[in-house]
Amino acid sequence: MTDVTIAELARRLGEPGLVVLDVRRAEEFAGQLTAPCDPRPGRIPGARNVDVTLLLGAGDDAAVRELVGEPAGAEVIAYCHSGGRSAMAAQILEAAGYDARNYVGSWHEWSSSPELPIG
Repeated sequence: MTDVTIAELARRLGEPGLVVLDVRRAEEFAGQLTAPCDPRPGRIPGARNVDVTLLLGAGDDAAVRELVGEPAGAEVIAYCHSGGRSAMAAQILEAAGYDARNYVGSWHEWSSSPELPIG
Protein backbone atom coordinates (compact mmCIF):
# COMPACT_ATOMS: atom_id res chain seq x y z
CA MET A 1 0.00 0.00 0.00
CA THR A 2 1.50 3.31 -1.08
CA ASP A 3 0.56 6.67 0.37
CA VAL A 4 -1.28 9.30 -1.65
CA THR A 5 0.21 12.74 -2.19
CA ILE A 6 -1.67 16.01 -2.34
CA ALA A 7 -0.75 16.35 -6.03
CA GLU A 8 -2.17 12.94 -6.90
CA LEU A 9 -5.40 13.48 -4.98
CA ALA A 10 -5.93 16.96 -6.43
CA ARG A 11 -5.39 15.59 -9.94
CA ARG A 12 -7.72 12.62 -9.43
CA LEU A 13 -10.51 14.35 -7.51
CA GLY A 14 -13.86 13.49 -9.07
CA GLU A 15 -12.45 10.54 -11.03
CA PRO A 16 -15.14 7.91 -11.65
CA GLY A 17 -14.74 4.91 -9.38
CA LEU A 18 -12.46 6.66 -6.89
CA VAL A 19 -13.85 6.78 -3.35
CA VAL A 20 -12.46 9.52 -1.09
CA LEU A 21 -13.26 8.55 2.49
CA ASP A 22 -13.06 11.06 5.34
CA VAL A 23 -12.65 9.08 8.55
CA ARG A 24 -12.88 12.03 10.94
CA ARG A 25 -15.77 12.63 13.32
CA ALA A 26 -19.01 13.93 11.80
CA GLU A 27 -18.44 17.38 13.37
CA GLU A 28 -15.04 17.65 11.69
CA PHE A 29 -16.47 16.51 8.35
CA ALA A 30 -19.24 19.13 8.60
CA GLY A 31 -16.75 21.89 9.43
CA GLN A 32 -18.26 22.45 12.88
CA LEU A 33 -15.12 21.32 14.69
CA THR A 34 -11.78 22.55 13.39
CA ALA A 35 -8.27 22.32 14.76
CA PRO A 36 -6.67 25.73 15.43
CA CYS A 37 -3.86 24.87 12.98
CA ASP A 38 -6.29 24.50 10.05
CA PRO A 39 -6.95 27.71 8.13
CA ARG A 40 -10.22 26.42 6.60
CA PRO A 41 -12.97 24.15 7.93
CA GLY A 42 -14.71 21.55 5.81
CA ARG A 43 -13.86 18.51 3.76
CA ILE A 44 -12.42 17.43 0.44
CA PRO A 45 -15.16 17.78 -2.21
CA GLY A 46 -16.96 14.54 -2.97
CA ALA A 47 -15.71 12.79 0.15
CA ARG A 48 -17.90 10.40 2.10
CA ASN A 49 -17.75 10.30 5.89
CA VAL A 50 -17.32 7.13 7.92
CA ASP A 51 -15.82 7.74 11.36
CA VAL A 52 -12.81 5.49 11.93
CA THR A 53 -14.37 4.30 15.21
CA LEU A 54 -17.20 2.76 13.17
CA LEU A 55 -14.68 0.95 10.99
CA LEU A 56 -12.83 -0.27 14.07
CA GLY A 57 -16.06 -1.60 15.57
CA ALA A 58 -17.47 -3.08 12.37
CA GLY A 59 -16.71 -6.66 13.38
CA ASP A 60 -16.09 -8.20 9.96
CA ASP A 61 -15.25 -7.38 6.36
CA ALA A 62 -18.87 -7.44 5.22
CA ALA A 63 -19.78 -4.84 7.87
CA VAL A 64 -16.90 -2.62 6.72
CA ARG A 65 -18.09 -2.88 3.10
CA GLU A 66 -21.63 -2.00 4.21
CA LEU A 67 -20.33 1.15 5.92
CA VAL A 68 -18.30 2.19 2.88
CA GLY A 69 -21.04 1.29 0.42
CA GLU A 70 -18.77 -0.06 -2.28
CA PRO A 71 -17.88 -3.62 -3.34
CA ALA A 72 -14.55 -5.23 -2.57
CA GLY A 73 -11.89 -4.15 -5.05
CA ALA A 74 -12.98 -0.51 -5.18
CA GLU A 75 -10.22 2.07 -4.87
CA VAL A 76 -10.52 4.02 -1.62
CA ILE A 77 -8.35 6.90 -0.46
CA ALA A 78 -8.74 7.57 3.26
CA TYR A 79 -7.92 10.83 5.01
CA CYS A 80 -8.44 12.39 8.45
CA HIS A 81 -6.87 15.45 10.05
CA SER A 82 -3.19 14.54 9.95
CA GLY A 83 -2.91 10.99 8.62
CA GLY A 84 -2.99 8.87 11.79
CA ARG A 85 -6.63 7.79 11.86
CA SER A 86 -6.64 7.35 8.10
CA ALA A 87 -3.58 5.07 8.28
CA MET A 88 -5.55 2.77 10.61
CA ALA A 89 -8.58 3.05 8.35
CA ALA A 90 -6.55 2.15 5.25
CA GLN A 91 -5.38 -1.07 6.94
CA ILE A 92 -8.95 -1.99 7.86
CA LEU A 93 -10.18 -1.16 4.36
CA GLU A 94 -7.41 -3.20 2.74
CA ALA A 95 -8.26 -6.17 4.97
CA ALA A 96 -11.90 -5.83 3.85
CA GLY A 97 -10.85 -6.22 0.23
CA TYR A 98 -10.46 -2.62 -0.93
CA ASP A 99 -7.59 -1.14 -2.90
CA ALA A 100 -7.02 1.26 -0.01
CA ARG A 101 -4.44 4.00 0.40
CA ASN A 102 -3.76 6.73 2.94
CA TYR A 103 -3.53 10.43 2.16
CA VAL A 104 -0.93 11.22 4.82
CA GLY A 105 -1.15 15.02 4.55
CA SER A 106 -4.89 14.74 5.12
CA TRP A 107 -7.12 17.69 5.98
CA HIS A 108 -4.32 19.71 7.59
CA GLU A 109 -2.37 19.82 4.33
CA TRP A 110 -5.45 20.21 2.08
CA SER A 111 -6.97 23.07 4.11
CA SER A 112 -3.62 24.90 4.09
CA SER A 113 -3.61 25.06 0.28
CA PRO A 114 -5.94 27.93 -0.69
CA GLU A 115 -5.93 26.91 -4.36
CA LEU A 116 -7.63 23.59 -3.53
CA PRO A 117 -11.42 23.38 -3.31
CA ILE A 118 -13.28 22.53 -0.14
CA GLY A 119 -16.72 21.06 0.37
